[in-house]
Amino acid sequence: MQCLRRTCLYFKFLFAVIELYFFLISADREAPAHTLLFAPTCDMTQRMLVPPPVHSEAAKLHRDEVKMELENSALWKQFSSQGTEMIITKKGRRMFPGLRLKLSGLNPSFRYILLLDIVPVDNSRYRFQGGGWQAVGAAEARLPDRAFIHPDSPATGAHWQSRTISFHYAKLTNNTLDTQGHVCPRVHVIEARDMLRWGGGQHTFVFPETQFITVTAYQNSKVPLCFI
Repeated sequence: MQCLRRTCLYFKFLFAVIELYFFLISADREAPAHTLLFAPTCDMTQRMLVPPPVHSEAAKLHRDEVKMELENSALWKQFSSQGTEMIITKKGRRMFPGLRLKLSGLNPSFRYILLLDIVPVDNSRYRFQGGGWQAVGAAEARLPDRAFIHPDSPATGAHWQSRTISFHYAKLTNNTLDTQGHVCPRVHVIEARDMLRWGGGQHTFVFPETQFITVTAYQNSKVPLCFI
């Protein structure tokens, strides 16, 4: 029973730290891609948690050494050429294509946490017309994005670099994603020891070919043909 309680407390702490991390990176962005509906409850906390700029050349070098490769890039580009659409449901639906990733440049002995989130590419709402997707107005205000924690987290750099990384269990829901919105997945690699401090330990990767439109049913008849 004590072991179970400790495990529950550990995961509560981990989720709290991850929420804090996303608060920090949202504060550091020039302009959010969507409007937050709930403002921070404490202005003093917001001022104190804004991360200072990193001037260390060593930190920049370390950041450049960490690389991520999209293994199934060719498949994503095949869908992207037709205008990728992803079906979202209330219960959640897995992405196809999925993300198959390879990491390099990590410290083999350090522990890292991998996170996935889906963010808007722009502030527009889209409609399929004339054989393609066209921006038709401003998107509705969105709730803050939620992150999916890779189930292997936290794990050593040696663990992540020895295998293909997949977010197969992540599901898209229409609880947080606008229908007919233009979005893109991001993958964050965070040193477990750096969750509460800023430096060279946070890395975010985005692949342009993984952008897609969220739909409840396919609009472009060419997209389902890519599954064959």
